[in-house]
This record gives sequence, C-alpha cells and structure tokens, in this order.
Amino acid sequence: MAANIKDKEAFQRLNFLYQAAHCVLAQNPENTELARFYCFTQKTIAKRLVLRQDPSVKRTMCKRCCALLIPGVTSTVRQRKGSRRQRATLIRCLGCGQTKKFPNNPKHQLWVDQPEAQLENQLQPEASPSFKALTPKDKPDKCSTVAPVIQDAAS
Repeated sequence: MAANIKDKEAFQRLNFLYQAAHCVLAQNPENTELARFYCFTQKTIAKRLVLRQDPSVKRTMCKRCCALLIPGVTSTVRQRKGSRRQRATLIRCLGCGQTKKFPNNPKHQLWVDQPEAQLENQLQPEASPSFKALTPKDKPDKCSTVAPVIQDAAS
C-alpha cells in the first residue's frame, strides 16, 4: 500500500513539472531553457523511479534535448507523404533539429489504449480456474516411491 502512495506522489511531481514547463513557455516563449530544465528533471525522475509515462506526454518532449515541443514556439509540424503512400506527421525540434515521425493511420491504436493493456481487464492468477499452483506436498518426489498407507479399521 505504501508503494502505491509513493508512486502517486511521484506521478504528481511529474505532472507538476510538465505543467510548470507549459506555463513557463506560455508566459514567455523565449524562456526555453527553464522549460527544458523542467522536462529534463521530469525525465530523470521517471527514469530513476522506473515509471512509465503516458505516450501523449512523451510525444510532446524531444528525446535529444528534453525540450517541450509546442508547435510554432519550440517545434515545427509538417505533413509528409511517407512510405507506401501513407502520410505522416513530422515534428522537428527547433533547439536541436531532432525529428519525430508519427504515421497518420486512423485505424492505428496505441498499446495503452487497447483493452488487453489495462490491468483491471486481465485475470488474476488466483481467479483463473485453469491455473493451480503446486505446493511442495503436491510435487512428486523422484527419489522415493510412496507406498499406500493402509489403516486398520480398528484404529
């Protein structure tokens, strides 16, 4: 139970840093270094605590320089024709020049949005009738053969 509270506090801290980076750039678009510092701190905390961030958060941060990618302020967004005639969105960081490419497929669904990725939809091992954990007494011993024990009716 204490681990869940710890993770909750860590996610609240990550959320605060992400919102602070957005607010800094909204107030003064020239202040990209402070927003980059907030995003770098957020990325470092998530990596140190081994926390998975939502893909929508990861898509708005540059992997190379940790800048917050806001179209027109810190990044440019273009639509390009990709391989096999599929269009793609290209996001280019203005700080370092790193490019992200996202395919424009309306049928594509991220893994975290699929039903089998949700923990509450998965069966627990205790609840599954086909799963039975073997206890040490259930496991057969290779070395010894167990003779059947016959009990007297009198005893």
